[in-house]
Amino acid sequence: MGIDGLASGLDTTSIISNLMKIEAKPQDLLKTQLSVAQAKATAYRAVNTRFDAVRSAAEALTSAGLAAARTASSTNSAVTATATSAALDGSSLSFRVEQTAASKQVLSTSSWTSATARADSQPKPAWPIKVLDSSGATVGQINLPADATLSDAVAAINGAGYGVRATIVQLGPTEFRLQVTSDGTGTAGARTLQGADEDASTAESGFELSRAERNAVISLDGNGRQISSSTNTFTGVIPGVSWTVSKADPSAFEPTTITVGADASALTTKVQTLVDSVNGALGLIKGYTQSTPGAAVATLQGDRALTGLSDQVLTAVSSAIGGKSAATIGLQLNKDGTIAFDASVFAAKLASDPTTVTAILSGTAASTTNGVTTPAVDGIAGKLAALAKTASNSSTGTLVQLAEGRDSLADSLQDRIDAFDIRLAARQDTLTKQFTALETALNTIKNQSSWLSSQIGQLYNPNKTS
Repeated sequence: MGIDGLASGLDTTSIISNLMKIEAKPQDLLKTQLSVAQAKATAYRAVNTRFDAVRSAAEALTSAGLAAARTASSTNSAVTATATSAALDGSSLSFRVEQTAASKQVLSTSSWTSATARADSQPKPAWPIKVLDSSGATVGQINLPADATLSDAVAAINGAGYGVRATIVQLGPTEFRLQVTSDGTGTAGARTLQGADEDASTAESGFELSRAERNAVISLDGNGRQISSSTNTFTGVIPGVSWTVSKADPSAFEPTTITVGADASALTTKVQTLVDSVNGALGLIKGYTQSTPGAAVATLQGDRALTGLSDQVLTAVSSAIGGKSAATIGLQLNKDGTIAFDASVFAAKLASDPTTVTAILSGTAASTTNGVTTPAVDGIAGKLAALAKTASNSSTGTLVQLAEGRDSLADSLQDRIDAFDIRLAARQDTLTKQFTALETALNTIKNQSSWLSSQIGQLYNPNKTS
């Protein structure tokens, strides 16, 4: 309870408040330490995020990452090729496109007077119709309801999903026929229609062949050996490469040539991504460890762990790989501690000497010559990937552990601050009671003094009548 100046005339509340500020000085120091610990934990995590980006970008340029950056080119605009990571750099094949794939198509021998004529008004085909695949196995059976029309038959065929599609072809004013085309091309995609009055040997007797199924065929240049495909796409002829033909040209003056190579555009983008992520990490470390004149002290001023990481990153980029400098492929250090990348130098070197580019970026594998083993050597990407992984691993990473260490310190400081709150509350309660007791005592003395004064005045009053 507030009893300001009850007897003493003192501002008791202000006195207690100021005394509590003095009592809270140690807690204020703890709060400052807590803010610093939390800021450092946040800084370490921010740097850790940047190094994880470095790891990801670097791994995209290691041996596995470079293998994925394959492209297949074609000398024929009618042949489009693609490559996967399984494709071998430098693989090449020349061939001529003898023919493209086609789907089977048949036309009914019977005709109807209109599209709405009953489908079973003709003896052929006899319903229901079975659909057989290229091996003779039954894919499914198409049934028609009673009084179904020719249009109903087309709808039933198209809705069955058995690999065939139908249409009505009008050849004259009263001549309508049923045309059925296999969805798939080549021999594998061909379908056969077997009427209810037929067996496998007599199937499709109610239809005439309009177009036979046909595989796509290429002939290897030089020896004429042929390779066929049920579709217009050839896969597996060259490991990891597939191509699609759209036009036959067996008599072309020059054969079509498929060549596997590095995807220069993709590789350039990957290197630029790595450089950007490294510069981002280096810039963040500099901002956290170096103070700007006239500004507050950097959060991690002079932190040896971070400055050491910066040095290791720059060393990984500047070190020679197999006697070759990173500048050979357009990478070099700037005076401000960042990395520069010249994409034109990189593209030119990739075109003229892809082996050196691969060695500098992803390193070289171990080899043995005349009994002498040469150990594997990590390239720039491998070194950066290993360094970033060591720093940012979710359980053992140095940056993660540094952040967690600051978290533990912050937890300890918070516990001490919380304990101080209890002590300060108890101290404030004590001071309040002490000053209350003081004011009460002073008030009692003051009242006693007034009573004594009145009594003394009564004893010595010369005007008193008795």
